[in-house]
Amino acid sequence: MSAPWQTTLAAGGVLVIDGGMGTELQRLGVPMDEVVWSGAAVLSHPDVVRTVHEDYIRAGADVIITNTFGSTRQMLGGAGLGAQVEQAHRLAVALAQEARAATNSRVAIAGSLSPTPPGFDRQAYPPPEEELAVYRESAHLLADSGVDLIALEMLEDTVHAPLAMRAALETGLPVWLGVSCRRVDGRLVRFSERGPEVPLADILDLLVPLGPDLVNIMHTEIDAVSEALVMVRQRWPGPIGVYPESGYFAQPNWNFVDVISPDDLAREAQGWINDGAQLVGGCCGTGPEHIRALRAGC
Repeated sequence: MSAPWQTTLAAGGVLVIDGGMGTELQRLGVPMDEVVWSGAAVLSHPDVVRTVHEDYIRAGADVIITNTFGSTRQMLGGAGLGAQVEQAHRLAVALAQEARAATNSRVAIAGSLSPTPPGFDRQAYPPPEEELAVYRESAHLLADSGVDLIALEMLEDTVHAPLAMRAALETGLPVWLGVSCRRVDGRLVRFSERGPEVPLADILDLLVPLGPDLVNIMHTEIDAVSEALVMVRQRWPGPIGVYPESGYFAQPNWNFVDVISPDDLAREAQGWINDGAQLVGGCCGTGPEHIRALRAGC
């Protein structure tokens, strides 16, 4: 029997995913780490992580994402936390499950997996086979701990992203591909300014044929979303999601500058839904109030 979130997507309905986890933790006073950003928060501030999940569920989210974006071995190891990789993953999933139980909800739990480089340094990636083993470890831990799906986040190149996607697909769980982009000189390219400007089209052309269950445009500036939606739809007939960022990152903190208002995000989201998006939410910079507005608009 399909889960509620699967039934909704299959019927052409719209799901609401949660807002930013790391930035909400920061807003609530959890210090961000130079190397792993919010990746260590499940170890240092588990109660706050659980509270954020509960806040998003109560705001109306159908899907919540585990705080494991920065929990791969290549991330935690750089902060001296390599021995706690398994603990970080299992605890992150358990906190999401506890929040679901506390709110008596049936939200889906998505395990976040990202090929973000060690310390955000793109020159620090390990050799390919070692890197693949890193993603396999995280994907296995998420699956074994009981997530409902794997949410690949910030896949924005053609070298490291395929390794993360391969590891996620090997779990047998539904896999949501999350791509991030920005507009540079009229072109959509990878979101990160560090590294070469890989065209979004090249990323999609490589990753979409690998067979995700949903394609998300996430952690992307709002003014680039509509064009990115068109590019995804040209290559992908299945469900599409959008959860953009607002504000900007200056390592290790998020700067809540010119963050879109909840009502404005809801208005933008209605346009994306009209253009075919079946999942809407927020990424860095957005909070429970944004999800509440999205829920009201859906």
